[in-house]
Formats: sequence, structure tokens, C-alpha cells
Amino acid sequence: MKPTYFSELFTRTLRDDPADEDVDSAKLLVRGGYVRKMAPGVFAWLPLGLKVLKNVEDVIREEMASIGAQEVHLPALLPKSVYAPTGRWDEYGENIFKLKDRHGSDYLLAPTHEEPFTLLAKDLISSYKDLPVTLYQIQTKYRDEARPRAGLIRGREFIMKDAYSFTLKEEGMKDCYAQERDAYERVFRRLGVDYVIVRAFSGPMGGSESEEFLCPLEIGEDTFVKAPSGKAWNVEALKTPREEEDFSSVSASRDIETPIDGSVASLRSFLDREGIEAKILKNVVIRLTAPDGETTLAVVGLPEGRQLDLKRLEACLSPLEASLADEEDLKSHPELVKGFIGVKKVGPQGGPGSCPYFLDAHVAKGSAWCTGSDREGAHTLNLVYGRDFGCDKVVEAAQVEEGDLSPDGSGKLSIERGVEIGQVFQLGLKYSKSMGFEVAGPSGALQEVWMGSYGIGVSRLVACIAESHRDGRGLIWPISAAPFKVQIVSARKECAQFCSHLGEEIGSRGLEALVDDRNESAGVKFADAELLGSPIIAVAGKGYMEKGEVEVRDRESGEVSHVPAERAAEEIFNLSSRLRRALLCQSCLE
Repeated sequence: MKPTYFSELFTRTLRDDPADEDVDSAKLLVRGGYVRKMAPGVFAWLPLGLKVLKNVEDVIREEMASIGAQEVHLPALLPKSVYAPTGRWDEYGENIFKLKDRHGSDYLLAPTHEEPFTLLAKDLISSYKDLPVTLYQIQTKYRDEARPRAGLIRGREFIMKDAYSFTLKEEGMKDCYAQERDAYERVFRRLGVDYVIVRAFSGPMGGSESEEFLCPLEIGEDTFVKAPSGKAWNVEALKTPREEEDFSSVSASRDIETPIDGSVASLRSFLDREGIEAKILKNVVIRLTAPDGETTLAVVGLPEGRQLDLKRLEACLSPLEASLADEEDLKSHPELVKGFIGVKKVGPQGGPGSCPYFLDAHVAKGSAWCTGSDREGAHTLNLVYGRDFGCDKVVEAAQVEEGDLSPDGSGKLSIERGVEIGQVFQLGLKYSKSMGFEVAGPSGALQEVWMGSYGIGVSRLVACIAESHRDGRGLIWPISAAPFKVQIVSARKECAQFCSHLGEEIGSRGLEALVDDRNESAGVKFADAELLGSPIIAVAGKGYMEKGEVEVRDRESGEVSHVPAERAAEEIFNLSSRLRRALLCQSCLE
């Protein structure tokens, strides 16, 4: 393996951070000449970046091979007819790129590939004898992000590995799910990526069981909660522990006059001033939008002090999108008196044509509340959920708060942030049913196929590695992902020939080396070596000239050793072996 010479490398490093990048990983990847932004959320990969991307893909492919998954490659440009049967052509709304060909036919740039994989398997698999099978690809995906951010983390064009398992029975799907889940853990450990597995919401993907792999980072857009037991949940998937209260001593409900402005704060002040002990149930009007654009109004009840979380609510009402209603919306429902909305004219008690009423899970069955009386200047006391009113559905509508009780009973929850790097789904029969995918079973009768779906954000993973492995001077790649395992710096012109020879010798041992042979100052070369982030930096300069020694530096630990020049290649190879073993041992941890 021949070394690469910096003077021949198609790249350019930058001294200053790009002004249009908002996170450190994006700044360093641009400064180091790994990627270049072509448009918001769209990046070009340069030779250094492609080498990192390839190394990440190689680890993924090795782990996919270890569980018997087979690689294919499907098109990114697909017709509407592929996504229409499952309804996702409409469900994705404005989040996908749609276009028409010259004949007026509808196409999209695929955001995900469940449907085309199902059709591919349906075309080639006709008997249970062909099952189980797991197929995967590493493919570019497209989503029309409204606000691309964080470099490669939230882009419009991105690279994913997606896998799909096909089995005859549910037990087989669960086995494949477990195999993929274990393989993902090995991938992330081998790449030196910290991760947390959280229970997740399936969203438009559908299915039952789903888990996300999150890289704990403050820049992450995903909020997750962690219990003292170590279990974690995406906030959209978190279920509030539900209890019932004894309402036998609660007197009958009654209306009271409340000369207030209709706000919760003014109601609380009034009750305290009058010496009335009562919990306030606030009712919030929301607009629900279906995939076809049709809108309806609904009312959500949640306890005073709890804020509405529209994303959590949408997870309960998928595929509907939720937003706060405005004054124009309220005009169409005069029974909803702003500031005094109650529970008598909505939901089951409202009768035909009334707005649906959803109740947050923090409202316990049997609990008593004070809420609006559906007329201005009045509220109702002692309204008991389950005795005086009901709801159309119990939902998770309130924001999760630090210190909320964990569903597993282990104590209080902590709130953390992370970046999603992978997700696994038990899709079940959703896609095989909607797309007519059946195979002949052992008896000859046709049976629907059970499916699983498994994704890793490959380009996002590159960004997460960069974000997690850096310091104030630059990147620090784990050896499994590094574009070059060793960067050799010729600090003096007189050392150039030796550095070239050292690069050749290291290459003969199977290590990729970058030799900085540029006509630049030693300071510039040192700065670039730390910016680029090779795990091992070897320097031949004053020490080589005076003592015949080479400085060998472990970029991550900062440890420096000075070794005789004739042993430099051996020492570098040994250090690389130790670094690689550390990651491999980590990947074997249970």
C-alpha cells in the first residue's frame, strides 16, 4: 500500500471556521477539507470525506454479512404508484421531493424504501422455502427539510443504510429484529460511537415495536428521557404511569361565577383569593390536518402547569398533524367560548357533531377538577373524570418534565438530548397487506409475510463521530473510521526522504499513511495534522536530525514517545494495533 502525499491530495484546509455552519463537527469537516456545502442541506464529499464514509460503510457491511444480510441497490427515483398503496405518497406531505417526468407522470426522490423493497421481494419470492431473507442497501435518500442544520446531521440529501427482513411468521420477524439490533450495537462500538437505545414511536413507518439508537449530544434535536434503571424512551414514545383516584368523597359538580379575563393564571389567582382548593383542567383547542389537507378542530385537556407538546400529541394521532387553533378556527365553533371552554359540549358528552375531546394521561381516572363552564365568566368545580365527563381518547399531550416518574417504577426521569443514528422497526404485516405480498406456506395456502425495517444514518454517523471525537485543535478520528491511520510530518526539508521511506514501510504493513511533503512551515503542518485528526501523528524534525529519533503521538490520549528511526514503523504499527484492539474489545462487550 503506497502512502498518499499531501502535495498531491485534492483538498484545502481552512484556518477559520465557515460562517454558515452552526455546529463544531460541520465546521471541522469543512475546515479539514472533508466536505463542501453546495446548497443548504446538500454537501459534496471530497477525497478525505469519502475515505471516512467508506470506512464507516465497510464496518456496516461486515456486520450485515455476519447476520446473513444480502446487499442490493434500489433506485432513488421512484413512481407514485410504488408509494400510493400504503398512503405514504400523501402522508409525507411537503417533506418529500416530488416531480413530474416529461409525460406528466408523478415521481418522488425516495425518503425511505419500505415499499420498493416489498415489491422487489414480492417479485422474487413466492414460497416459504425462500424465507427468511434480509436485504439491505446503502443508498442516498432525500427529504425536503424546512430548516437544514448541523451540517451532515440534518440535510436534504443524506446517505442511509436500510435493511428489510422477510419471514413467514411473527417469531421469525422478532428473531431478525434481535439480530439487527445486536449488529447495530457492534457497528457503533467498532466506530467508537456512544449510544443509548430508547423506546421509540414508529411514526409513518408503522408497525409495533420500535427502538432508536441515539448518540448523546447536546446539539441533538431528539429529546429522550432516562430512568434510574438505565432504560430510556424517546419523549414521543414515553407512556405516563396511570393511576386512579377515589372520588367517593367528592361532592357534586357546581358552577361558580368567575369574573376573570379567562387565563389560567387569573383563574388560579381567583381560586386562591376565594379560598377554593381545586386543580385546574385547562382545555386547549387544536387544529388537526389530515394528509389530504382536510382540517378539523379538537380540544385537549391537560393539568394546569403542564405545557402542550404537539409532537407527542401527533405521535398519538398519527398521521394527523396538530397545530394550535386560531381566532378564525374558533369562529366556526361558537360553543367553544375562549377562556371558558369546558367539557360539557365536547367529546362523548357533547353529542353528534361536537369537537373530539382528548385527555392528557396525567389526568387520573377519578380525579376532580375545575374547568370552564362553556359560558363567559363561569367555571365548574368538582368535575370528576369518569363520573361527570369522559373523553374520546387518552393521549400523551403534555411536555415531559425533569423529575417525572418513570414508567418502569425505578424513580424519577432525567431529560437528555441526542442525535438519532439508527432505528429498528417490527413492521409486522402493514406493507405486505397493503401491497398484496403473499407466499405459499407449508400447506400450500397463501400467507402474508412478516417484515422488519432497520436503518442507520451513514452520513449522519460520520458527523456524530466528528462531533464526539474532537478537541480545540481539530478532529480525532477513531482508527476504524480515520481516512489515514498515520499522518507523517516532515518538519524539515532534510527529513523529506526519510518520511517518504517511512510511509512506504508503514504501507507495507497495511496501514494507510498521509505524508505531509508540502513546502510549508512546520507550524502549518502541525496545525493541519491536528485538524485532520489521524489517530497517529509521526514527526521527523529536530529530533531526527540530532538524535535519529521520530516523535510518535497518540492523537486521542496525547501520549508522545520518541523512538529510534529504524524502529518507527514497528512502533507505529504496534500503536495502531492497540487502538484497533481497544475498539474491537469494546464491540464484544455485552
